[in-house]
Amino acid sequence: MAKSPIRLEKKKIDSFCKKHHIIYLALFGSVLTSNFTKKSDVDILINFEKKYIPHLFSFIQMESELSDIIGYPVDLKTPNDLSPYFREDVLAKAKTVYGK
Repeated sequence: MAKSPIRLEKKKIDSFCKKHHIIYLALFGSVLTSNFTKKSDVDILINFEKKYIPHLFSFIQMESELSDIIGYPVDLKTPNDLSPYFREDVLAKAKTVYGK
């Protein structure tokens, strides 16, 4: 797995995750490859606390907030959002940033 070309401030990511009831956050997709460019977005996989289900507007706000923290546009996905055809591959290759 390639080293991530973006800088992630652990304190800001930890605070973001706690604020939004996120128990797991990981990078996946082009950000982990040599195909990532300054024009790329950052694909992020997240899992929420069991009883927390964000509304669509909250989810969009999270993407915006995380984009500001990271400095790149963000595309948030949960495992259920991923196509079953490549879900296992994404989960296997994802780079954990927060949680387990």
